[in-house]
Amino acid sequence: MINAKDWQQEQERLDLVTEQLRSTIAGLEPEVAGLRDQATDIRKRFWEEVTVNTSTHEDFEETFYSIKQQEAILSERERSHKLRMQRWKNMKRLLPSPYFGRFDFQEDGLSLSEQIYIGVSSFVGEDGLSFLVYDWRTPIASLYYDYSPGEAAYETPGGQIAGTMKLKRQYQIRDGQLRNVFDTSITIGDELLQQVLGKGADAQMKSIVATIQKEQNAIIRNDKSRMLIVQGAAGSGKTSAALQRVAYLLYKHRDRLRADQIVLFSPNPMFNSYVSTVLPELGEENMQQTTFQEYLAYWLGSAFRLEDPFEQIEYVLTAGSTQDYEARLSGIQYKASEAYLLALQSYASWLGKEGMLFRAIRFRDRELITAEQMKSQFYGYDSNVRLANRVILLREWLLQELTSLERKEREALWVQDELDYLDNEQYAEAYGELLKKVQREDAVFDFTSEYVEAYGDFRGKEQGEENVFDFAGQEEELLRRMIVKESFKPLRKDVKRFEFIDTIGLYDQLFDEDATFRQMPNESEVPERWSEICKQTKEKLGKLELFYEDATPFLYLKELIEGIRTNTEVRHLFVDEGQDYSPFQYAFLKRLFPRARMTVLGDFGQAIFPQATNLHEADSPLIRLYGEDETNLIRLVRSYRSTREIVEFTRSLLPGEHIVPFDRGGRKPYLSKVGSGEERTARIIKDLAALEAEGFDSIAIITKTAAESREAYEALTSQGCEGLRLITKETITFEKGAAVMPAYLAKGVEFDAVLIYDASSQAYNRESERKLFYTACTRAMHRLLLYATGEWTPYIRALDTTLFEVEQ
Repeated sequence: MINAKDWQQEQERLDLVTEQLRSTIAGLEPEVAGLRDQATDIRKRFWEEVTVNTSTHEDFEETFYSIKQQEAILSERERSHKLRMQRWKNMKRLLPSPYFGRFDFQEDGLSLSEQIYIGVSSFVGEDGLSFLVYDWRTPIASLYYDYSPGEAAYETPGGQIAGTMKLKRQYQIRDGQLRNVFDTSITIGDELLQQVLGKGADAQMKSIVATIQKEQNAIIRNDKSRMLIVQGAAGSGKTSAALQRVAYLLYKHRDRLRADQIVLFSPNPMFNSYVSTVLPELGEENMQQTTFQEYLAYWLGSAFRLEDPFEQIEYVLTAGSTQDYEARLSGIQYKASEAYLLALQSYASWLGKEGMLFRAIRFRDRELITAEQMKSQFYGYDSNVRLANRVILLREWLLQELTSLERKEREALWVQDELDYLDNEQYAEAYGELLKKVQREDAVFDFTSEYVEAYGDFRGKEQGEENVFDFAGQEEELLRRMIVKESFKPLRKDVKRFEFIDTIGLYDQLFDEDATFRQMPNESEVPERWSEICKQTKEKLGKLELFYEDATPFLYLKELIEGIRTNTEVRHLFVDEGQDYSPFQYAFLKRLFPRARMTVLGDFGQAIFPQATNLHEADSPLIRLYGEDETNLIRLVRSYRSTREIVEFTRSLLPGEHIVPFDRGGRKPYLSKVGSGEERTARIIKDLAALEAEGFDSIAIITKTAAESREAYEALTSQGCEGLRLITKETITFEKGAAVMPAYLAKGVEFDAVLIYDASSQAYNRESERKLFYTACTRAMHRLLLYATGEWTPYIRALDTTLFEVEQ
């Protein structure tokens, strides 16, 4: 704490800033309202101010420039309103707590030091020159996060500025009043961080700008790496740092980067709700948020029933005793690999020579264009032309053929039958079309080349002679044309969407037999149990279903054939829980967003899916994706979420992992062995009541699987446990209170207290499930309770007994 004199000076300075903030807000309010009203008024009267006259070229030009002038005025008013509104919001955001940090910096070569106060937004004094508060994202503010008092330097667009930090101070301000002031020699004083971390969990993640650590600041301000990998222990703040990174990028590149050019791939829909308030807290719009499954469903959901990653992990966790289990696991791992990616590329090259499969174009129970005709045309193109380009050439040929066939079809008998059932509206449409072609004065038809091509030339035999237009006859011709054109429209649509390619058959063809697979993709080796993998995959395809591990490869093959879909607008891509994505998926994302820089956040200690990607080894596929020169790997080893006792317990579950707990004390994990399921239910209800009485209002009862979650929820609610929520993969909002959920849906979220529903060897006994158990336990901030009806899981039995308490 500081002395009384310094406290008084700080309070006086705070009062001055608060008063100027109030004055600025009061001055902006009428400006904001006035510009809004002006823009609304211009919109209402837009066309009243414009005289539309297109009689002559000069009149048209005058009308055009009149509209452009009104548009420019409206655009200027709206832009001014937006800027002032943003400034007004920033000032309102600052008012309760204008700043959270200060340092005194003396630049080399200058005799005086400058007091730099750091807040969530910049604020310039009434003189318009002096900064009363600096935005935490400004270059000079990086000193606050990266240095302790002493020599310091920061980077600017003009080069490095060096000097000496004389003082570093941290504040807690509430409603314009100083609550705490700390002088510190480290980045963020333990006193402030202790108070922040000691609070309860929130329904939404909060901004961490006041407590950013040096290693997190390196993530936030990294602006050079094409690929930034953040391997962070559970609770190390990697997701929080990533969201502050988004805010920093939007601030630094505000002239050329928009929020909709940043995409976050989240682990599940509920996580989107959990992080949705961080950027608005910092005055920025939210970036685009989605899940990889939502992207797959967008492109494949109309053709297949897609297995999602949660169904896949449920299978992995529950089907261990089934006959085809080992084959499925082998298939999951192979189809997620770089080897399979290369195999599909080789397969596409082979298809350029032979093996393409097409679907005949059928119309009214007959084939208009056969698959053999397409194949002949396709392989008639120059073999040096890329596969996707030849497919496009074939598509254009098919559209031309349909135009020719459409013309011939107008004389078919079925068209006459359709004519007999046309309604008055269709006749009126045809009549209106004909009127456009007829000269009103003498009803003589103007024979354009377009009409002659469509209907024939009905003029007399002698050159230049014209007949009176056969109105009734040509009305029928036009109606025939309209009927056939409408009937052919779905065929044209299907051709444009590449429906003439049998993509399902082409993917299925890969799994015919060992010899075929070795021949087509030129694979020297196939995974173990390949014949069983082939059988499983073909059965699924036959039902128009796709395993999760097949969805990305199928879409990739489809794009190798039809042409790659790319999004060049997106400039930054964030992948959370990155260890759960496969090398195949990362390669796909790189192709999908060719101009984007990628930030991957994850913890290999929480790699619970069988297709997991190693994030932190030297041979990681992620490092190879862009190359070592364009890749930066940052490791976060300090865990801030949980108490020291919980971290010491959970890190022991993963031998060899280097995890450093933040020094915040609490109770040790508490183990309760119960005699039966009924006894466990009663004990959990009792513990829930005790935790809520202690003030914990964010509590998770975490199970291994979704089925176990339903079982626990029904058991607890049937015994009178009120207010309990069941979290499923369809849950889209994160709320406070007590909830039951499977461990894989708890990833990325934290709770005041966590109750592990079943920590027995019956639930967790395989080594492959160790990381799932670790993930569940690391969700706890303050309290961790575990229950078992039998023998404890071997992960616990192997621990030092001093790491936990056991019910006596």
